[in-house]
Amino acid sequence: MRSGFASLIGRPNAGKSMLLNRLVGTKLAIVSDKPQTTRNRILAVARLTGNPTGQVVFLDTPGIHRPLHRMNVRMVQSALETISSVDVLVVVIDASVKVGAGDRYVLTQLEGATVPLVLALNKIDLIRKNQLLPLIEWYRQQRDFAVIVPVSALTGDGQKELECAIGEQLPEGAPLYPEDYLTDQPERHLAAEMVREKILWYTSAELPFSTAVVVDQFDEQARDGGGILKIYCSVLVERESQKRIVVGRQGALIKKIGTEARLELEGLFSTKVYLDLHVRVRAGWRDNDHILGSLGITRTS
Repeated sequence: MRSGFASLIGRPNAGKSMLLNRLVGTKLAIVSDKPQTTRNRILAVARLTGNPTGQVVFLDTPGIHRPLHRMNVRMVQSALETISSVDVLVVVIDASVKVGAGDRYVLTQLEGATVPLVLALNKIDLIRKNQLLPLIEWYRQQRDFAVIVPVSALTGDGQKELECAIGEQLPEGAPLYPEDYLTDQPERHLAAEMVREKILWYTSAELPFSTAVVVDQFDEQARDGGGILKIYCSVLVERESQKRIVVGRQGALIKKIGTEARLELEGLFSTKVYLDLHVRVRAGWRDNDHILGSLGITRTS
């Protein structure tokens, strides 16, 4: 039996969060086609059921990028800190795009790594097979990867191979968490992220980067005995013009966001949900320590 920590690291939009959801078998991390979707490090526990058996404690991390705000500095730091604190590093690369400066920068950050490196070449469903072998060979020459696994987080191709590759690099040992433990993410945070995901789906330009969701009230007592879970959220934007976009004409967009988020939350929490959303302007919130703290984007040591 093997068990240990494995960090998923890579550039923004490499598909780390979708891969995490695939590996643990449930949706814990929100996904979108926008870069920098993941802002917090997410811990999720998965069982190894093949060969070897055991437990993997995954850490899904924000994409490594050039930070322009205090929020982004903290995001990148939280990703880089896992390099020295886990048993295995799973480097997730978007195989469907040409190797660029961002990929090379991620590779430079691995120079001091002393743990096994597993390379997950993601999004192979978007490329031709004859493109894969040259890409594997290029990465093989860049770093001493223990294993290189082509995978598709979308279709599940290569998932079992990746699980086995990660498991084989973990140290021997008993499970680190109880069998029924899934994640360290509190329900309040999951609720806020589900709302933010819908905002990401329906907005563009700068809005995905300058929007946050804060849970003002999470009324768990209301659902006791089969009642309705009441969740009140503030959607933060930086300018009045952004507020008008999120609200939409006669409130149509915020209503659509709320409806879709509510339905997903009802499935996640297995109860009826009342979701109340208010859009508020908070100029410069991405550099505000108090707001970043309330979002769980904390200072690193």
